[in-house]
Amino acid sequence: MRTLTKALAATAAAAAFTVMAQPAHAVVPPEHAIIVCQSASFYANYDSSSGPSGLIRVLGYGNKVGHTRGAHPVYNGWAATFDFGKGDWGYVRNECLGGYGSW
Repeated sequence: MRTLTKALAATAAAAAFTVMAQPAHAVVPPEHAIIVCQSASFYANYDSSSGPSGLIRVLGYGNKVGHTRGAHPVYNGWAATFDFGKGDWGYVRNECLGGYGSW
């Protein structure tokens, strides 16, 4: 029984670590928005010590994206964002998000 308890505790700890280590994939569905900057770099990751990394692509004005204000993280002005066109998560400058609920 003690071995089973230890195994369950180890599994729970590993699961908790995995959840904490995930990038900006939120449980809350992203609110519809658009890119309001002429262009906005869309990065795969953000680290508070080194900034954004892993450029995925550049999004143009009007690209349909998602970000739920107050639920999805914003780090030093970089907002966790969902690109509805390609269906992936990344980070874009918060000031480049706007037109919430417009489509």
